[in-house]
Amino acid sequence: MAEKPGKVSKIRLGKLDQKKVRIETAEEYDRRLGKLQKELLHIQQTYWHEKRRAIVVFEGWDAAGKGGAIRRMTEPLDPRGFHVWPISSPTAEEQGKHYLYRFWTKLPAAGTFAIFDRSWYGRVMVERVEKFATKDQWKRAYDEINEFERLLTDDGVRIIKLFLHITPEEQLERFRERMKNPYKRWKLTEEDLRNRARWDDYVKAAEAMFDRTSTPEAPWHAVEANSKWFARLKVLEIVTNALKEGVNIAPPPVNGNVARIAAEVLGIEPDLPVYGVSDEERSGQG
Repeated sequence: MAEKPGKVSKIRLGKLDQKKVRIETAEEYDRRLGKLQKELLHIQQTYWHEKRRAIVVFEGWDAAGKGGAIRRMTEPLDPRGFHVWPISSPTAEEQGKHYLYRFWTKLPAAGTFAIFDRSWYGRVMVERVEKFATKDQWKRAYDEINEFERLLTDDGVRIIKLFLHITPEEQLERFRERMKNPYKRWKLTEEDLRNRARWDDYVKAAEAMFDRTSTPEAPWHAVEANSKWFARLKVLEIVTNALKEGVNIAPPPVNGNVARIAAEVLGIEPDLPVYGVSDEERSGQG
């Protein structure tokens, strides 16, 4: 059996203060967003150069803004260095395998990020509430998920888990906006509308998920998301802070051969450390 999670802060969705988290002006939002996006790009370059891996998990209510947050997070990034996985119901082939199987095949390659728009936590959320999984299955899943994530973190993968929280009233208003917009109606499903009747059940499942699977190595972060601007900035702040912890995000060194040829052809001496050549070659004596 998996070890019990270490001590982490308990998350109670009802205690999140949605009123105090507002961004006053578009100028403030744009300024902070641009700064965070630039920092995240520099972090991505470091991860690429050092072959580091990271997983960012997005969970939350329908219409909470997961897609919008992911879009702002990935806008500045090199598309070769990340993959976004939108997770829906398992296929017929996947249904015949362990529920974690389809996630093993989507883990990040060296130097890249894997971003999950919903994830393996469906087992202890929607599958629990809608009874797609038996009680024994979803209760067993907490230990299975902790073990799965520990295998990844022990192997050097950094995991960031985000839950975007909105109030029932805010969700209803966003559903109305989607229904009124011909280009957003496709986002609204029968399940979205039906699930509102089980809001309290989903809160109970989410808070049990936080309690059982928030670990020191892979903690949960709850994001107050009634304000889309605030939520996007907080997501980026959490992600950048978690990814750069203990990581030197200074510009990567220049390949020594490139530096030497650049000096000859371009007349530019690098102002960064170089690698790939000996001291003799670097001094021109090799």
